[in-house]
Amino acid sequence: MPIVLYHFPPSPPSRAVLTTAKAIGVDVTIKIIDLFKNEHLTEDYLKINPEHMVPTIDDNGLILHDSHAIATYLVSRYGKDDSLYPKDVEQRALVDQRLYFDATILFSRLRATTFPIFFQGKRNVDAAARDAIYEALGILEKYLEPTGWAAGERATVADLSCSVTVGSLRAIGVDLSAYPKIRDWLKRCKSTFSGYEEANQEGEKLIGDGIKNLVGCKAYSR
Repeated sequence: MPIVLYHFPPSPPSRAVLTTAKAIGVDVTIKIIDLFKNEHLTEDYLKINPEHMVPTIDDNGLILHDSHAIATYLVSRYGKDDSLYPKDVEQRALVDQRLYFDATILFSRLRATTFPIFFQGKRNVDAAARDAIYEALGILEKYLEPTGWAAGERATVADLSCSVTVGSLRAIGVDLSAYPKIRDWLKRCKSTFSGYEEANQEGEKLIGDGIKNLVGCKAYSR
């Protein structure tokens, strides 16, 4: 049976899983969970994911939450080789660290501003929260300096996850002009990973248009 992906296109973590699946050529059956309609809070979905978040996958009875856990599972189980998630202990540790960076810093700082706007009625972006996003981008720029990739000599699942987050930051109006390595890396991710644009184009537009309609185009400008 195909993997079922419970998906919400504006969500960067949800798109990171879809992007990973496309990159390794794994078919998924998409079931949309519309957070704006509170479909993540229904009794049926809470049975699948008590955290009431997206994404979730059901792989023949294996239920997994969290985009990073799902992405590493997919490439470990279905990848043609270990290039996206190396088996070498040191290389894998570096990839894991960058995934944790995305989870706890990069995406966390995006969500800290977008969640209150979409779900709590906030209509501005606090300067401190905005500046924290740019600080995270500065860290990522440093990570990219040695090789042009987020974790080591080649593209990995860390690039998939982090790039989807950064693409969403750009879509909502974050200015990347001061980060040339990030800009080049985003282009490289699009050309390297099969299906990247297909997995992200709609969702980036939805999150970008949604935020700009609510707080304006300059809310993330410094």
